[in-house]
Amino acid sequence: MDQSTGQPEAPESVSRRGLLRAATVSAAAVGAAGLFGAEAASASSGGGHGSGRRRVPVDRISIQLYTLRDQLAADLPGTLDALRRIGYRRVEHAGFVGRTAAQFRAALDDAGLRATSGHTGIPQPFDADTWERALADANTVGCRKIVHPWFGLDSTGQPIRDPQVYRALARDLNRAGRMAERAGVDFGYHNHQLEFVPLTDGQTGFDILTGETDPRLVHFELDLFWTWRGAADPVDIIRAHRGRIRQVHVKDMDTNASFADLGDGLIDFGRIFAYEREAGIEEYIVERDDAGTPPRTPADALDTARVGFDYLASLRY
Repeated sequence: MDQSTGQPEAPESVSRRGLLRAATVSAAAVGAAGLFGAEAASASSGGGHGSGRRRVPVDRISIQLYTLRDQLAADLPGTLDALRRIGYRRVEHAGFVGRTAAQFRAALDDAGLRATSGHTGIPQPFDADTWERALADANTVGCRKIVHPWFGLDSTGQPIRDPQVYRALARDLNRAGRMAERAGVDFGYHNHQLEFVPLTDGQTGFDILTGETDPRLVHFELDLFWTWRGAADPVDIIRAHRGRIRQVHVKDMDTNASFADLGDGLIDFGRIFAYEREAGIEEYIVERDDAGTPPRTPADALDTARVGFDYLASLRY
């Protein structure tokens, strides 16, 4: 099972675990010069904490548990307890670590944590009964939000360039969002870099998804790292889609356009968060995709979690 979707794992070429490889393909497609916006590169100098008056509310700081997937598999209660001791009160799940939704909820309760959000892929092709069961699980766990985690590669592992494929996805997202609304759960879409690859008609997938989904039914969880990797400035995205960026994945980028712990990379998060009201941000979610994979160890993911929480809690902008 793919923990990011709760569904059978796709072949490596189209799975989330193969996404770093796909990132190279996408980066070439959009042009290496676009990986870093000039404004962001000049504004960022290693992630200083700033001296402004605004701050990230501590009770809105979360962490995507995909960051700790290997550590959770080895010791679910101990890892959740460690997150609570770091200071987290909420998490975003990426599957249930081999447990049922009820068992996973019990583990969270024991640790004093709430899964306010979760990554669960909508069925493709769309199946209402399967999605209904996913929504029931979301309610069992206590999620306020459920988010479709990724899209953008074809069956050969290449970036999708057919606009009709994205239009079909937009229709499915609206269906999923309407059902989620009836279940009392907010529905969102999480991007990677692939949504910013130019399509055959000159648009991008992100253009279609934002233009053809109903704002009342579908919000966006903007992954700040992958947005930069797609050669898009998160501030421009926020300005163009006010009120729709209700969650952000806060993930830093090093000088090789790979992952870094928060504050060690190039992204000027304070500059982005200055537009939090226009965006409508409700959750600031720490994530690092490679936090526990070689050459790093699973336990290193807890260091990433600690650094991320401390960075957000001390950031001023």
